[in-house]
Amino acid sequence: MGIVHNVEIVWNDLMDAFTSGTGDRIYFLDRFTGEIFFVPSALEDDDFWRQVETNQERFLEIPRFDYSNERKIMSGFVDSVKNTELKSLLSGALTGRKPYGNINEILDFFPEEHEELLEMKDAFVTNRVKSWLEEHNLFTVETDGMFSSRA
Repeated sequence: MGIVHNVEIVWNDLMDAFTSGTGDRIYFLDRFTGEIFFVPSALEDDDFWRQVETNQERFLEIPRFDYSNERKIMSGFVDSVKNTELKSLLSGALTGRKPYGNINEILDFFPEEHEELLEMKDAFVTNRVKSWLEEHNLFTVETDGMFSSRA
């Protein structure tokens, strides 16, 4: 295990970067300053990319929240739903069968379940971020108390 870097990272900014599904941005964490920044994915600045490549120990690319992650969360959520009619609606929406709609639109009529989904997503992303920080020696079990879910 390497040295744990002691930097202040704005938790909400890091969570936003991890949950960004936009493919037109690449997010980075400067592990020396704690700053989170993004660049357009189509950036054609060779000097910038060379600097990132040369300083890999400093600039960490933040992984995207992709479709497979969303599917994992949604599948787990649908499996946890107790209401059989709602579960059927959500399963249909998840598999793309008609006449079912968008899961978020369906959940607009079920506020408690919608809140459960948001909490499940937040817990998933929080755990993913903590694992990523540990992997890059920016987080230890001792610092776990510093992190809390977004409000």
